[in-house]
Amino acid sequence: MSTMAAPENTPVWVNTDRCKACDICVDSCPAGVLSMKQEPTSVLGAMISIVAPESCIGCNECELVCPDFAIYVAEKKEFKFAKLTDASKARQEAIINNGWRLPEDYKEAN
Repeated sequence: MSTMAAPENTPVWVNTDRCKACDICVDSCPAGVLSMKQEPTSVLGAMISIVAPESCIGCNECELVCPDFAIYVAEKKEFKFAKLTDASKARQEAIINNGWRLPEDYKEAN
C-alpha cells in the first residue's frame, strides 16, 4: 500500500467514504481535534468532523485506532504540530461529555 499524500497545511484528514462514524477516533484524541456531527446521509446519522485542526498534536492515536483506515495524520517532517494545552484537554472533555460531539455553545477556555 502506498502512503497517502497529506493535503497542504493539513495535520489530520478523513476519507469519509471509508468512515463508518464509529467515534473511536474521537474518543482517542487527547487534544479535542475531532468531533462527531449530524450527517443525515450517513448510515448512523453522524460523521466525523475536524473541529480544531490547529490543535492537532500529531500523536497518531486517531489513525492507529481507526478500524476502517479512514483517518490520516500528516508526517512530522511535513507539518509542525501543536503542543497539548489545557484548552485542548478541556475541549476534549466537553466533547466526550456531550456524546462525542462538540457542544454548539462551547467557548474556548483562555
